[in-house]
Amino acid sequence: MADNHPKKERTFVIIKPDGVQRSLIGEIIKRYERTGLKLIGMKFGMAEEKKFWSHYNKDDAWFLKKGTKIAEDKKAAGLPVDKEPLEYGKDIIRQLVGFMTAGPVLMMVWEGNQAVAVIKKITGETEPASSDVGTIRGDLTVDSYAIAAVDDRAVRNLIHCSDQPSEAEREIAVWFTPEEMVSYRLMSEAMLYDISLAGILKH
Repeated sequence: MADNHPKKERTFVIIKPDGVQRSLIGEIIKRYERTGLKLIGMKFGMAEEKKFWSHYNKDDAWFLKKGTKIAEDKKAAGLPVDKEPLEYGKDIIRQLVGFMTAGPVLMMVWEGNQAVAVIKKITGETEPASSDVGTIRGDLTVDSYAIAAVDDRAVRNLIHCSDQPSEAEREIAVWFTPEEMVSYRLMSEAMLYDISLAGILKH
């Protein structure tokens, strides 16, 4: 990031195919915009499967850990274990990638003070069923890990957002070049960030 001032923190958001198909783009953007965060990059369309594997950025150790847990859970439930743990782990990302490439998505970069934390707070927990009322996921969808597991699919939770600033920078670099993000000033930034508010009152 060229400017490390806290008010220039950036985060990455994807409105997933379920958010697009349910015509929630405007509602989601409105909720982020009202905080005072600034939208500086946007792309809409079908995303490449290969890029999503880079986006999720998991290694064999992660696949093995997750896959081993899945295999153990299957054994405990008396279900057949018909794959190696590594493959069960990779299935998690395969499901996600399959979902994310099932339809168009909207990718965005937002900028502002604590952008990552603010977007995460408004978006809600990863599982919609446990998200607080007032969050996007808590208010606008009802999916859960349990039903997604029964249906053997990814959770449909409307949005992906970065978990921490370092992750946001990595994800932004996967999807956007520096030239694709716009540097500009909003009039509202004076009220949010300017040290002196001289000039508001007429003399």
